[in-house]
Amino acid sequence: MKVITATELARNLSQVLDALTAKGEEIVVERNHRQVARIVPGRMHQTALEAMSDLYRTLPDEAAAGWLADSRAQPVGDESAASVKDPWTT
Repeated sequence: MKVITATELARNLSQVLDALTAKGEEIVVERNHRQVARIVPGRMHQTALEAMSDLYRTLPDEAAAGWLADSRAQPVGDESAASVKDPWTT
């Protein structure tokens, strides 16, 4: 957690927000050596692919087979559900 003064925040707001976004850590703002605010990063946005990218490493093979069967059984927009590829195969 980084601590900055209100003056530093006012003078460097853009840089502080850039650092907040890049590092994702809280920033405490002090005025006269007293904490007056905490700035916390907003929710990080992820695509479904990013959110599920490591899922195959944590699920057992039975869950993989069940997921694949379920995903192929559901209609996927205009695409055929049978076109869903098995993410557990390499």
